[in-house]
Amino acid sequence: MTDKIARFLEEVRPPTPCVVVDLDVIRDNYQGLRRWLPLAQVYYAVKANPAPEIVAMLATMGSSFDVASRPEIELCLKAGALPERLSFGNTIKKQSDIAFAYDKGVRLFAFDSEAELDKLAVAAPGSRVFCRLLMTCEGAEWPLSRKFGCEIDMARDLLVAARDRGLEPYGVSFHVGSQQRNQHAWDRALASAAAVFKECGERGMNLAMVNLGGGFPTKYLKNVPTVKTYGNAIFKALRKHFGNRIPETIIEPGRGMVGNAGMIETEVVLVSKKSEEDDVRWVYLDIGKFGGLAETMDESIRYPIRTPRDGDAMGPCVLAGPTCDSADVLYEKTPYPLPVSLEIGDKLLIEGTGAYTTTYSAVAFNGFEPLKSYHI
Repeated sequence: MTDKIARFLEEVRPPTPCVVVDLDVIRDNYQGLRRWLPLAQVYYAVKANPAPEIVAMLATMGSSFDVASRPEIELCLKAGALPERLSFGNTIKKQSDIAFAYDKGVRLFAFDSEAELDKLAVAAPGSRVFCRLLMTCEGAEWPLSRKFGCEIDMARDLLVAARDRGLEPYGVSFHVGSQQRNQHAWDRALASAAAVFKECGERGMNLAMVNLGGGFPTKYLKNVPTVKTYGNAIFKALRKHFGNRIPETIIEPGRGMVGNAGMIETEVVLVSKKSEEDDVRWVYLDIGKFGGLAETMDESIRYPIRTPRDGDAMGPCVLAGPTCDSADVLYEKTPYPLPVSLEIGDKLLIEGTGAYTTTYSAVAFNGFEPLKSYHI
């Protein structure tokens, strides 16, 4: 927790649950990415945290933006981002939304199927397009496999089809999985990208760009490699697979840009047991999966939690949210150790929650308001 967040919580005492985001941390993260991946243009993945304060700050710093919908395009343009700095990176788009983006000046679009290519040819003629490759995402704590991307052979054929439809085949993209703790994951992906470049070259098409996607992690309970480590590994892989003809590169950080900038404050609503003999307590918070902690699904992301009673004896807990849905349980398969002295009304701090919390917060499920956010 930064000093700014600590002061804010002490002085303002906002009602819980809420998330407080330190913009200075995001500024430092952006500068770190620019320093250690100097060849790559940063396209912030807006879906990670679409707060206008974040988008506006990054726009003034020269960032570009990966957008997934019409509202995200409108948000970025309103915040001062230029349309030529937007990439419509969602491979599943309504044709009307493609037309809207094109009308606003967006000229960079992702695709991974012939049907999507047909929509682009009609609604965004002459635009630059890049084909997303299918990845297996080993090593990622939040994989993004199967739903997005296509096999290498199909990608090659689709890029040829893009040319034939009057679009500009610009390159390929991939995503090695969110919260990717293995810095060498990009090596496997770049081998696939280089193969597509080679095969397209043999067909008279010189691709120009590789979109390296996101995947850069934030620290939760486990340590993660530094941005410098990722930058060095990625550059080494680029040289390995492309030699001296390194293409233009794009990165799309989301979690790695804003994750460690946020802190959720939440209140203990209930501490109970299911039987007198039970050694495991149930601790219910005023936030759960539907309030912004959706990434605890399958206990994939385990957030660090701080309590006012840290240092007391610890015991295992099932951690759950406040709603009337039995799926609203955060950690049960692997109980979470919390102080035995924990009481109703205690305020807990959930670290690393700057990304994928407000965006996953439900609109008034069970009457609970969406997660309130503060950007300082």
